[in-house]
Amino acid sequence: MAQGKILLKPGTLWTSVKEQTEHALQCGALLSIPTEFEFVEYDNVRFLVRILSNLNRKKAAKEKQEKQSATSGQEFNPFLPYEKDLFVADISDTHVCILNKFNVVDYHLLIITRAFEEQESLLTLEDFTAMWACLADFDGLAFYNSGKTAGASQRHKHLQLVPLPLAPSGPQIPIESLLTSAQFQDSNVIPRLPFIHAFASLDPHWMQSPLAGAQATLEIYRTLRHAVGLDARQSGAYNLLATREWMLIVPRSQEHFQSISVNSLGFAGALLVRNAAEMQLLKAQGPMTILKKVAYPN
Repeated sequence: MAQGKILLKPGTLWTSVKEQTEHALQCGALLSIPTEFEFVEYDNVRFLVRILSNLNRKKAAKEKQEKQSATSGQEFNPFLPYEKDLFVADISDTHVCILNKFNVVDYHLLIITRAFEEQESLLTLEDFTAMWACLADFDGLAFYNSGKTAGASQRHKHLQLVPLPLAPSGPQIPIESLLTSAQFQDSNVIPRLPFIHAFASLDPHWMQSPLAGAQATLEIYRTLRHAVGLDARQSGAYNLLATREWMLIVPRSQEHFQSISVNSLGFAGALLVRNAAEMQLLKAQGPMTILKKVAYPN
């Protein structure tokens, strides 16, 4: 497949995100889910744990989607067409950028394919081109939940992007201190992560040339997939996380630990619980133990 042409004008994305967020909040298209948070310390990492205070909006929307699917006989796809009030920017001739309707984190973006592709399909040159075009103007954490087992809630292919820092204090990303040790050792394994994963440094200069950056990143992605035993043809469930500086891939064995759902952000050190009982469970088990249980232990 030929590489997509970049349509996103450099230096415009962050302004568009803020303007569209304001518009979408005013017209009711953006239904942010309020949370409280606390830090849970484990093995010298301060995990950021958000407690959802109201999931009714998302639950009502899911029920509405299921009704629409039952009536039409086709699975409802919120990205085809996407809501115009959530549209942020055309990124390339293959991808657009929209706001995450039920965001927990402010300015949470979805990088979606214009045509339907399965969420479990392999990431492509076009996906990484769109990712780098956005990262050039938006210092964030990009991530991909490959399939339902990895925490994906929609079948239509989408990467996600949240601004950094993830937490209001401390490192930009809670697990950053663990990553730096691997960067200095030039190793693709992080010694203190107790589950199967692969890690690689990326070159921040690739922001200046998203097309070249995408080509290099695609090669690294293939190498990391191979390193963790993911087959070249069949996707398999995994979480992929990337910043301007590094990429991490974690194969997944299950979506939940008991009632706690984990997606890519969990492996950045940012977890989500729905109530006080789940928070107690998380503290009792320890966040790293939960990550190990939903991945594959070393």
